[in-house]
Amino acid sequence: MSTTGEALALVDLDEDGIDRAFRTQVLDGLAQPHKAVPARWFYDEEGSRLFEEITRLPEYYPTRAEVEILEGRRADFARLIAPGQVVVEFGSGSSLKTPLLLGSIDAAAYVPLDISGDFLRASAAELAGKFPGLPIHPVEADFMKPVVLPAAVAGRSKLGFFPGSTIGNMVAPTAVDLLRSMRETLGEGAQLLIGMDLIKDPAVLEAAYDDAAGVTAAFNLNLARRINRELDGTIPIAKLRHVACWNDTWARIEMHLEATEEIAFEVSGRRFTMAQGETIHTENSHKFDRRSQYTLLLAGGWTPVARWLDREERFSLLLAEATPPRNAP
Repeated sequence: MSTTGEALALVDLDEDGIDRAFRTQVLDGLAQPHKAVPARWFYDEEGSRLFEEITRLPEYYPTRAEVEILEGRRADFARLIAPGQVVVEFGSGSSLKTPLLLGSIDAAAYVPLDISGDFLRASAAELAGKFPGLPIHPVEADFMKPVVLPAAVAGRSKLGFFPGSTIGNMVAPTAVDLLRSMRETLGEGAQLLIGMDLIKDPAVLEAAYDDAAGVTAAFNLNLARRINRELDGTIPIAKLRHVACWNDTWARIEMHLEATEEIAFEVSGRRFTMAQGETIHTENSHKFDRRSQYTLLLAGGWTPVARWLDREERFSLLLAEATPPRNAP
């Protein structure tokens, strides 16, 4: 029988019910000479909804490409992924991808981890309806650090699932730290199925992050709205614009909120200013080739086992295993 219940909450809230890390990272980021707020804070309930809308846009190829792989490689997953594992998804499962994986393997339970509690609970309930015999244990937590999983899945081997190339949102040191943290969360003998986007024509990449309908712009601006709502901010939303550009040196798409004129505002009682043309850097989306993918995984404690591409070679899914500790090269 499927069990969702209340999500186990591991988020550290202050006396106002605000995530302490959110307040700290926003204030610290806005105080930097080059203002930046980590992309993880996009995903309040509205941000999560907007991102789901982005995944259905004609310009946004990653979701379609990843779904194609998940649909076309079911036999490979069944062969290479050990049966009876607990699937631990880092980021609440989408209605498209997670059922494809769960329908391809013999999973013992499903544990979705997400920092957005409302979206987590909705996703878990939807999955429970599709897989009525699968135990589901949602955990509201910041998966950027090691997570203590529910006691109900202790002692079982784990498969981490991290689709969507979310790993590309992080600079290399942070990505390596996350992969090491995942390894600690999942334990010895674990496997990891991870999505990574590939380097391609910059025009294709820029269109994917600056769609004609303006949904990605709304997603980016929603971060400022969240800051205003949760942190008593006065950011003038109408004086910011969404910018997406390819940075070839770093092999990444960057998203920014650019001030269209000089502005001043407060957040949690602290005052900030932005000159015309100054930006708040809100997201990186790094793109990879095979060698950079393998190097990143190995640095994070994971040994690549298999790699799959969609037909147009736009996107990749990789399966890796926790690398055994060793004292020599």
